[in-house]
Amino acid sequence: MKPGVCPTKFQGLAVAAGLASIPGMSRRSRKRGGAGGASWLGKAALGLIVAGVFGAGVLYAVVRGYLHSDGFRLFLSEKASAAAEVDGQFTPFRWDGLAVDTASFEASGRGIVRELRLDGLHTEVGVSGLRRAVWELQGSRVQRLEVSLDARARGEVAKPKSEKQISPPRREEIGWLPREVELQGIDVREVVVNALLDHGLLSISGMRLRVEPAGGKGAYQAEVADGKIQLPSALLPKIRLARAKMRYQAGQVFLNNATVSVWKDGRAEMSGEWDTATGKYALEGDFSGVKCGEIFNDDWSKRFTGDVSSDFTLDNQGDLPVARGKLVIRNGTLTALPVLDALAAYADTRRFRVLPLSEAQTDWRWKNGELYLSSLILASQGLVRLEGDIAIRGRELDGSFRLGLAPGTLASIPGAEIDVFAPGERGLVWAPLRITGTLDDPKEDLTNRLVAAAGLRMFDVLPETGEKVIKFSRSLLGDSPSIAVDEGAKVIQKGVEIADEVGGVLDAILGDGRRKEPAKKEAEH
Repeated sequence: MKPGVCPTKFQGLAVAAGLASIPGMSRRSRKRGGAGGASWLGKAALGLIVAGVFGAGVLYAVVRGYLHSDGFRLFLSEKASAAAEVDGQFTPFRWDGLAVDTASFEASGRGIVRELRLDGLHTEVGVSGLRRAVWELQGSRVQRLEVSLDARARGEVAKPKSEKQISPPRREEIGWLPREVELQGIDVREVVVNALLDHGLLSISGMRLRVEPAGGKGAYQAEVADGKIQLPSALLPKIRLARAKMRYQAGQVFLNNATVSVWKDGRAEMSGEWDTATGKYALEGDFSGVKCGEIFNDDWSKRFTGDVSSDFTLDNQGDLPVARGKLVIRNGTLTALPVLDALAAYADTRRFRVLPLSEAQTDWRWKNGELYLSSLILASQGLVRLEGDIAIRGRELDGSFRLGLAPGTLASIPGAEIDVFAPGERGLVWAPLRITGTLDDPKEDLTNRLVAAAGLRMFDVLPETGEKVIKFSRSLLGDSPSIAVDEGAKVIQKGVEIADEVGGVLDAILGDGRRKEPAKKEAEH
């Protein structure tokens, strides 16, 4: 290159002419430049991480601050009150991070739920639900839940004892925080319920409860174990609950299945539903393994033995609760039934005293304290069959039956199988039978008709039969011998009077159209 000539200018011409080229950037220079870009991206990412952590910390602090404030307690009080349709508040919260404990929640209402109390509540608030705008309550448990219900028909609901409502104080709100609560399950170690129904008080105690979401808003499923249930009816025993599964949705409670123990060794399976808005309910099931002596009163439990089973339904769809079903007694024995005792005495046989039952069943219905037995059948194969209906109102009896006996059973009673009984189905002779009186002192009308049919022929044909009637009267009445003799004589004399009224049978038997006074005196004594 000549002195004075600008190398840059010639280099440019040479490059343009294709006679020279400019060397590229060195590797060190490229590495230095790349390192600078990566450093910038790393710093940006680090900054975002720091900002995210800081933001999360700030968010956590805000959320934690709100949770620990009295506003959150009042918020949960409102939600719990709305769910149970009551007005109530939680006592002050005790926090450990996001876990909280409170002594109780007390509430009162004017709907189905009249009073409600939770004792020893523990729960944890999950913040993962913030993205769905809900507060998640996890691991919830309650030591004791006590509820008082009034499930009577709406037109009969009495006014609550107190009209005072619990109005929580005004609380501060943070607009972007969730306004909904999602209960993800709860365990209750003891449940106590007292429910006033149309026909009395239903009480539950000692029950354990587990509740979980069942899909759908406001839908839950529950599993119940243990506990005792006392139904309103005095006819029904205290129920010992083994296990039950239920579902709640939109004010409806569905009992999917329940297994309970009744009386000593009885077992029942049932299902049903309850509408909390109207108070209407329906229950159905069956029970078995129950002894006759556990169902009947002390007197009748001595007359009946056997194993009882029955299906049943219970509902209040009408004006009053009604229970109904079909009851069957297996391996049954009937002992010392008054009408059968009468037959045993007059027929000179003990076969009626203790009857092994080949068939024993009845349809039953209970309503307003009255028990009605229909299509009742008590039968001993080849000997006796009793069919009919009977109403038991309190302790009063009112029954109409048909009594069937094997032919020849009453051959020793003059006129019995001609004037009182008539041939009928199953190869038996049949007679109508009325049962009245009380559970403690049942009465029947067959004995008087047998005496009326026989008249004084009981003395003329079989003189010793009169003494048998006297012995039978004594066994029934439990009186002293002299009183028993008098009562037996009255029964015989009544037969004489009836026979005399229906056609002068005595005159025809005694002859001359005259009544023989000595015979009358003998009967009276």
